[in-house]
Amino acid sequence: PLLDQSGANKKLDYKKFSAALEQDIRQKFQSDNINIRIVGFAKKIGDLIEGATGVALFFIIAIGITFVLLLIDSKCIRSTFTVIICSVIAVIWQVGILTLLGKGIDPYSMLVPFLIFAIGVSHGVQLINEFAVESHRINFKLEAARLTFRALYVPALLALISDAIGFMTLWTIEIHVIQDLAISAALGVFALIFTNLLMIPVLLSYVGASPMAINAMNKKLHAKHVIWSKISRFATPKAATVSVIIAAIGAGAGLYISKDLKIGDLDAGAPELWPDSRYNLDDKYVNEHYSVSADVLVVMVETPEYACTESAAMQKMDRFMWHMENVPGVQSALSVVTVSKRVITGFNEGNWKWAALTRVQDIINNSVQTVPGGLVNTDCSLAPVIVFLDDHKAETLDRAVAAVQEFAAAENDPDVAEFVLASGNAGVEAATNETIEHAQNMMKVLVYGVVSILCLITFRSIRAVICIIVPLALTSILCQALMTILGIGVKVATLPVIALGVGIGVDYGIYIYSRLKGFMEDGMELEDAYFETLKVTGKAVCFTGLTLAIGVGTWIFSDIKFQANMGVLLTFMFLWNMVGAIWLLPALANFLIRGKIKKKA
Repeated sequence: PLLDQSGANKKLDYKKFSAALEQDIRQKFQSDNINIRIVGFAKKIGDLIEGATGVALFFIIAIGITFVLLLIDSKCIRSTFTVIICSVIAVIWQVGILTLLGKGIDPYSMLVPFLIFAIGVSHGVQLINEFAVESHRINFKLEAARLTFRALYVPALLALISDAIGFMTLWTIEIHVIQDLAISAALGVFALIFTNLLMIPVLLSYVGASPMAINAMNKKLHAKHVIWSKISRFATPKAATVSVIIAAIGAGAGLYISKDLKIGDLDAGAPELWPDSRYNLDDKYVNEHYSVSADVLVVMVETPEYACTESAAMQKMDRFMWHMENVPGVQSALSVVTVSKRVITGFNEGNWKWAALTRVQDIINNSVQTVPGGLVNTDCSLAPVIVFLDDHKAETLDRAVAAVQEFAAAENDPDVAEFVLASGNAGVEAATNETIEHAQNMMKVLVYGVVSILCLITFRSIRAVICIIVPLALTSILCQALMTILGIGVKVATLPVIALGVGIGVDYGIYIYSRLKGFMEDGMELEDAYFETLKVTGKAVCFTGLTLAIGVGTWIFSDIKFQANMGVLLTFMFLWNMVGAIWLLPALANFLIRGKIKKKA
């Protein structure tokens, strides 16, 4: 066991401690004949911190790739720098506000700056795209900036508020790191309202758009747009019917596959690290060769005061340990009973026939005089039983917890001993899995409910809400199916993915529906209105999806496994949300809003 402080009331620095273990222990004493294996919470956290240092490089790479793509798309170095700088400022504000609140960034919330930057760029693309359109119409940059803000402030503000409130639904999950992630993401999005929605139009009114960008927009507006012309056919009755049928089949298949989705970790070893990492190789060796492991479930045995070593309580603990050691996935159990048996054996010349718990209280008292402090508390009213597990897979934890509950239901006696769950890293993880299992459906209801209400307030139409929300729901279902196929369980790292994907993915639908509704109010039929929508905002929406995917896609190469998993899932959600908005939204609009939008007088 380690102290949580390292002198002078300073918290233990896990990074330095891990480095010291490597330099002063492993490198110093390991040889061709001696292998040193190091496991435990402190070493795992140290390795995590070491792996997380590479995240800064991923952020720089994401900025570089986004800059190049944005420059190619906008044909304007001024607009590109404006968007990139404003998005980076939002990230700086977010980190600064977190620091003022006394919070920091942990391996779980390190993804948030990537998301904030990507969201900022995605909205910035819409703004500079609209600014180029207005600059083509009006050769006066101040007026073009005003018209840009007027055209987009409602959908942009709605999208950002939806993002922020969607993230805040994660606060309902009573897991500290997820709540910190929710706060971090929401603060970043609120920062974007000022740095992007307000600051970008103001800066554009000064720097303007380059002649090359305006000429490119002129060509874009007057081009034939063969691709957009073909995609706009999704709004026709025939294509819409086929699209809805395909979406229904996809949803059904996704639901069928995702019924096997598990809660918790599905692999042995530290799930935060890759299977071939040094820590997991050491952990595997220790588990295979010793009856202890780094996965520890601690069951608290509560007794009356000064009664934890009474014969009746010790007998119950002994039976409990035997009960647990016969559960698949349990290696061994350790408690004050173990100490008593070994001391009694030592009193009898080491004869293992005496390795049993006596009913004579005086002998028990003598055998526990030197018991370590970690196995009983000061008033002898609590005696932990330490259960070593093979791993912390979800099924292993479920079996162990069920076995404890079964024994407690049959044997708990407040006058003798009560068995209470749980501590230890495996106990905490079991409690976390239970919390996640109860919270995941409520989180989905909240995030979809909040986004739906905001869309309803803005567009004042249930039909509009269905057009925007259904593609998001399909993406969520397919994401859960993908998790099942890839063997990724629902856990602390992956639970926020659905909320993040929905909160950000709704932006596509809001921008497309807002434009589509405007063109239909001008008197256009659905197909023509959707074609004009794609001409104006289609490329920006596709670029947005690509930008978001790049922002989190770099995480796939992280040294930390759960970060790579989050990168895979969010990349999928952002890209598929984009596809859903372009493909499924117009198909739903064919059935729901064709002929329902009132034309302006």
